[in-house]
Amino acid sequence: MSSAASGYRPLLRIPGAAAFFLAAAVGRVGIAMTGLGLVWLVHARTGSYSTAGLATAGFALAEALIGPHLARLVDRFGQTRVLPFSLFAHGAAIVGVLAATSSAALIVSATCSGAAIPQLGALSAARWAHLLREGRADELPTVFSLESLANSTAFLLGPVLVSALGAADDAALASAIAAALILSGGGALAAQRRTAPRPARGHTEGMHTEQALVRPDFLLPVMLNLAIGLYFGTMGVSVGAFALGHGAPEAAAPIITVSSLSGLLSGWLYGLGRHRAPAHLQLVVATAYLTGAGLLLPLAPSPIWLGAAVVATEAAVPPTLVLLNVLTEKSVHPAVLTQAFTWNNSASAAGSALAATLAGRTADSLGASAAFALAPTAGLVLFVLSITLRRRSA
Repeated sequence: MSSAASGYRPLLRIPGAAAFFLAAAVGRVGIAMTGLGLVWLVHARTGSYSTAGLATAGFALAEALIGPHLARLVDRFGQTRVLPFSLFAHGAAIVGVLAATSSAALIVSATCSGAAIPQLGALSAARWAHLLREGRADELPTVFSLESLANSTAFLLGPVLVSALGAADDAALASAIAAALILSGGGALAAQRRTAPRPARGHTEGMHTEQALVRPDFLLPVMLNLAIGLYFGTMGVSVGAFALGHGAPEAAAPIITVSSLSGLLSGWLYGLGRHRAPAHLQLVVATAYLTGAGLLLPLAPSPIWLGAAVVATEAAVPPTLVLLNVLTEKSVHPAVLTQAFTWNNSASAAGSALAATLAGRTADSLGASAAFALAPTAGLVLFVLSITLRRRSA
């Protein structure tokens, strides 16, 4: 295993790499703030969690459905040409949210903001793949680990900032800060032309290469991302339900925090290694571990034990996500890589939404421990799909 210096620093010293990575990282914090910020803002304006839920659902659904089509435009015309229009549309939609005076206007504006929000993580990953394609493809696990660290950090810091501002009755400021981070980070990314992947050379090439997105080699990673989304949705609901059910609601935040820190550490360590085993085999091992560790969750007798089980389980998540990105990059033509990464994100979001609904109903009817049983179930789905993918590559 290499040291930190030899693992990440040489990659960030590639000309232009640190600049686009940091620009995307700044924007990611804003993206991590936006959904929760809408909940606080809409509830503060209307006093209704139902309206807040509709606005947030509209945002998430539009992001999941429209995002891949926006990515298609990026692949065809280039990041530096499409991203400014996306940023302008998202910024205008957030202004609409802040200026809205009715529930309908809030919901419509929130939905529009989701449709236009740029997938900065996918854009950054596509730049890395472009830079390392010639002779350095073996370093993709390291850069995707770096991307995973940026994403995990954003989703650790963003919700904390939103919650703090929302609790201080500054929900509008939280949404404004989120938009400012997205616009500044995205704008800085759009200005960096040298590291941007070249767009597809023409309509015919784009149509031909997009056929790869409906082949099993790519559809299997999409299904795996859907399955990891099932895990995310289960954990998001079940931890809070468990804490409430054991009379310790204050335990939910520390459990989620140590879970995030466990993921950060795991992703950092995985990225430092030079792994000789094929990515398909590594994925089988990671998903087998996730399934086994997940079996501890419904057996936890107390919040302390649950925290330990969550830390053990979460350690498998970053390597799994990194490997899915590596396999995705190998399965599609570079001309559709941004679309591929974005479809993965959409699949994960869809799985998370489905699992959150199932876990919520299960927790209400059978208790939080029963809801946690969905986590190893998601792990088992991941494991079976990873074996299928492994067999196809053999």
